[in-house]
Amino acid sequence: MFPQILILIICSVLQAAAQQPAEPQVKVNVLNVCTPSAEEQKEIAAALAKVPRQPLFATDFEIDRGRSTLTDTPNFLKPGASTHMASESAAADWVRIRRELAVQALFSTVQYSFSVDPGNMVETLVFRVRDPKELMQVSIEDSASSVTSSAAMLASATPASRIKLERFGKSSVVLARCSTVESGPPPDQTAYETLFQSATAIVSNYRGLLNAQRTVPEELARIRQTSTKPKPVAKPAAKKAENK
Repeated sequence: MFPQILILIICSVLQAAAQQPAEPQVKVNVLNVCTPSAEEQKEIAAALAKVPRQPLFATDFEIDRGRSTLTDTPNFLKPGASTHMASESAAADWVRIRRELAVQALFSTVQYSFSVDPGNMVETLVFRVRDPKELMQVSIEDSASSVTSSAAMLASATPASRIKLERFGKSSVVLARCSTVESGPPPDQTAYETLFQSATAIVSNYRGLLNAQRTVPEELARIRQTSTKPKPVAKPAAKKAENK
């Protein structure tokens, strides 16, 4: 009798273990942003070549502005390795310009974002694909120290510091300027300079097409005016006349 009970217990344990769901496998993709492969370089070059130099804009557009506390990085601002984030108590003023592209264009929208905080200024240009199959969106970023004015940065061709391709069902392809690494000397990125130059030219071109040189300083000034505007003093309630 005892052996039969033992067999039943063992069978129950094995059956329960078989019914337990297997732990999900965690897949980690490590992006080589400093020295992408030759195939990834070709993908970046092909994506940048598809960006229209003289786009046909639709009538739809959006201009937005705001201020975000830097305890968390704003969604529209995804800094590269060279971007220095300010302290937790700091805030970033930002301006966003979005334009719709004509129906026949590969990309559906182009979005330009400019952010300034006590430490640095960042430009981000994002192109979203209308009918994503392999490529979903292309983003280009550059940055400069905020010791200069936003107007001065917008008047110069600030070198691109990060290029990112988001792909459908695949990991992203990223190329970033890497001035320092955890160990050893910084990598030689001479082979990628053509890609950086192409990305820089695209940002400079769309900065003019979107009239960012004028719009961004004006919108940033409005943010500062709103933040420094004195609050109205509440008037004391009028006393009711006492009945004599």
